[in-house]
Amino acid sequence: MPRRAALEALERFRRDSAWSRQVMNRIGKKYGLTAQDQALASRIFYGVLQNLALCDFYIDSFSKGKLEPKVRDILRLGVYQLLLMDKIPDAAAVNESVALCRKLGYARAAGLVNAVLRRVARDRDCLPPIPGEGTGEYLSIRYSHPRWLVDELTALRGYEGAEAVLRADNETPPVYIQVNTCRTGSDELAALLPVQRTDKGLILDRAGDITQTDAFQKGLFYVQDPAAHAAVEAAELERGMRVLDACAAPGGKSFGAAIAMGGTGSVTARDIMPKKLALVAAGAERMGLSSIVCEPGDARDITGGDYDAVFADVPCSGLGVIRKKPDIRYRSEAELASLPELQAELLEAIATAVRPGGRLIYSTCTWREAENRGVTEAFLSAHDDFTKVSERTFWPDTDGTDGFYVCRMDRRKKT
Repeated sequence: MPRRAALEALERFRRDSAWSRQVMNRIGKKYGLTAQDQALASRIFYGVLQNLALCDFYIDSFSKGKLEPKVRDILRLGVYQLLLMDKIPDAAAVNESVALCRKLGYARAAGLVNAVLRRVARDRDCLPPIPGEGTGEYLSIRYSHPRWLVDELTALRGYEGAEAVLRADNETPPVYIQVNTCRTGSDELAALLPVQRTDKGLILDRAGDITQTDAFQKGLFYVQDPAAHAAVEAAELERGMRVLDACAAPGGKSFGAAIAMGGTGSVTARDIMPKKLALVAAGAERMGLSSIVCEPGDARDITGGDYDAVFADVPCSGLGVIRKKPDIRYRSEAELASLPELQAELLEAIATAVRPGGRLIYSTCTWREAENRGVTEAFLSAHDDFTKVSERTFWPDTDGTDGFYVCRMDRRKKT
């Protein structure tokens, strides 16, 4: 059942271009999977998405002729299990794939699926070499990222640096949690949860649903990557400040700001999506952060304000969180082309809310220069009343965090 669920999720993703997390959640409910089966189905589904081009390379190396889409999907699941899941017996990966063919009306392809997967299993230690080692073509196939993304990344980090980022994109990311110091301390929280202490914070053990833990329901923590939290730290907030989080969902910066000020002052959490804003409100209530006030609205409609600190965590390509959302890599280059223009428009409006002497924090969850320094440098060139105070790009390979960009720009006081 978990393999059939993974197959249906892969088909829906391929056919409808639906977001992977939404697809997997719906499929899991449809099949009534146990927690164990849901975990296996998710592992296979996300694993195939992370290694789609690599699986296809080996499938095409061992088969001839055009494959029906669903048959290719079945082969993708089988190849992934054989080559990249060390706890799945070869017989199970092969036999279950063949069984899926027969159950779903593709009995005529069962022999082909059986033959291809058995050859992959047999030749595991001498698989066909990926062509073009040392080139973008090799990286694109080996790590299953589109060529345009590989080339852009290579231009920024060089070949070895790009490969390190792509490799990190296909690894399982740690789940970092931030302590709600308005209710507890890190030592007290660590005593309640299975966590690892690191120099970047607490990493939560992945076992089980964290939302069902007593500590979560009591509002003792929230989930946020250290790179995203760095945006809050860059603001150097003080007690009693007025803060605006202009694109607030899912709420991490609003929570972090309220906690950093010890529950004093005020945090206006604004977002264009009412459903997402409702989740921010629910999180604030769960953690007892009454200083957060949620306000629906498009950040482009902001026309002024008198805030001490303003966060502009704008919509972006999301390339820095591919390891959490593997389907992001399949967004087209053309689809992302208009983002810098939107980001500049948002920053222009949001900046009007910063009082003289206040702080403006621009951030994205991507490493793309066009969306990061390209936007902030253009803004600073057009606004001599703002000055850059700090700037940093985080990388999953070197920092062990999400790919993220944080730039603090302060508004000069009037003379």
